[in-house]
Amino acid sequence: QRQLAESGGGSVRAGGSRRLSCAASGYTDYSAYCLGWFRQVPGKEREGVATIYPGAGSTYYANSVRGRFTISRDNAKNIVYLQMDSLKPEDTAMYYCAAGPKYCPISSWARIDTYNYWGQGTQVTVSS
Repeated sequence: QRQLAESGGGSVRAGGSRRLSCAASGYTDYSAYCLGWFRQVPGKEREGVATIYPGAGSTYYANSVRGRFTISRDNAKNIVYLQMDSLKPEDTAMYYCAAGPKYCPISSWARIDTYNYWGQGTQVTVSS
């Protein structure tokens, strides 16, 4: 059974950094899947933050985080990371990692229904 588990959340001051990790289990060819990070605040829809594709590792970001966040993957360890720099209070949210099928349409990288598996989430709180 495939499972995803996030870690690395916590509290940080504005301008600071945080690195989230998401460890996957149950995969035999982890490198072949697209992986994403989403976030959600109470009362709002879950939004796509970043995604990374297999192969060459193309990445895509939401406009709100581009230039501040970096998604990367370590296929040998079955881990995807989200490095978050220059954090802002509006980045406060529950962050979820997600794993998609082997062929994720680029046009829908930020859609929730693109992904098959989800972690339980890790809270990030940014104080001003």
